[in-house]
Amino acid sequence: MNIKVLDTTLRDGEQTPGVSLTSLEKLRIASKLDEIGVEFIEAGSAITSDGERESIKEITKQDFNAEILSFARPLTLDIDYCLDCDVDGVNLVVPTSELHIHDKLNTTSDKLIELSNNAVDYCKDHGLVVELSAEDASRSDVDFLREVYVHAINHGADRICVCDTVGILTPDSSFELFSKLNDLSVPIACHCHNDFGLAVANTLSAIKGGATEIHTTINGIGERAGNTSFEECVVSIDRLLPEFSTNVKINQIYHLSKLVARSTGVYIQPNKAIVGENAFAHESGIHADGIIKNSATYEPMTPELVGRKRKFILGKHMGTHGLNNRLNELGFNVNQTQLEQICSDIKDLADKGKTVTDVDLHIIADNVLQINQEDLIKLDQVTIVSGNKVMPTASVKITVDDDEIINSGVGLGPVDAAINALKDLDIFNDIDLIEYHVDSLTGGTDAFIDVIIKLQKEDKVVSARGTEADIINASVKAYIAGVNRLLRD
Repeated sequence: MNIKVLDTTLRDGEQTPGVSLTSLEKLRIASKLDEIGVEFIEAGSAITSDGERESIKEITKQDFNAEILSFARPLTLDIDYCLDCDVDGVNLVVPTSELHIHDKLNTTSDKLIELSNNAVDYCKDHGLVVELSAEDASRSDVDFLREVYVHAINHGADRICVCDTVGILTPDSSFELFSKLNDLSVPIACHCHNDFGLAVANTLSAIKGGATEIHTTINGIGERAGNTSFEECVVSIDRLLPEFSTNVKINQIYHLSKLVARSTGVYIQPNKAIVGENAFAHESGIHADGIIKNSATYEPMTPELVGRKRKFILGKHMGTHGLNNRLNELGFNVNQTQLEQICSDIKDLADKGKTVTDVDLHIIADNVLQINQEDLIKLDQVTIVSGNKVMPTASVKITVDDDEIINSGVGLGPVDAAINALKDLDIFNDIDLIEYHVDSLTGGTDAFIDVIIKLQKEDKVVSARGTEADIINASVKAYIAGVNRLLRD
């Protein structure tokens, strides 16, 4: 059975605290939603503002394949604004729980049904498609809920929707509720909120109970804890419910997710299913080894299915198989001894609290691959004099081809002085320091300092690193390591 999708990112999703989309951003998202295969797009709430109406009008001008809807209360004023925006239909939201009818609207159940019926009549008289959404349906009396729906259908409603407005359904109760309503004569939709983290699970259960349409937002954004996540729900239907399907082009999901994240400024947690940066990332050596042999060992789907790529993470939990795979991708060919040494060096770095990047891997691999080559320059000693009224002065002692050389220099600071003491020597001529970067790997005054530098000689550029508790020693060691590499090349 085919399940249709109504995406409400541009209405319910925009109600995320702190989110306000421009007309252009809404149009871009709507265009992508239409392109990816969403059948219904709730473009906004026309009653909200002049700017909102202009945004909706820009979308309705585009002649999308998707049906374009606006949110509306069962009020003539709301519906007139929807008509002014030239939408195809309305998501007509009618409260059905006692709490909402009596405490929020201060009315009666009979008057609520009359209000709903009149609104449906007005919409149909003006040529609008009507999806009647029962707000707080999950806390409504089921018999009364059915009565509201039957009246709406008799007055011409095209679809109905059960809204779990405060996210209190469970998968079992969701299935039970939809099973009691699936005999109505029009399609029934499911609109879930994620207050207890169950929106996707409840939506899948609703499908099993008879829902043929789902309401979603990209990345699950929305008020409070958000709505049913579009990407999680659609991919779950594709992979876990073989008797159901959608028309969504799943391989475009990641790009749509990133577009919405950039437009809204809502951060995607790294471990979020499907679209989080860690969703297809592997650090564990056991996992990486299994993935390389057969991706199904530790992945329920291939990353390519949703427009992603697999990543092997460098860290203390990794093994040599995943590391070797990453080294090959970066163009390094290493033997087993070199591979084990690189792995050991990475774990040492990770144990100091450092997040290991590809830059780190490049430097470590370069060092290991050249470990057996004799360094022309060796550092023996660095001495620094510095203080409030003393110009920083450095004395360095190095060995060059078994010749001991001592030199001194001054600078704006102790690191600058030490590097200047080296640069004054002839062997360092024509070598330019083009980048210098410092990171603290651990906390406290005894923190390990990671110095990464880039050096250039003619058209050759190399990177080198030094890691010590002493920033001066780390800087000098990185500088000399880089010079040795340039001289060897």
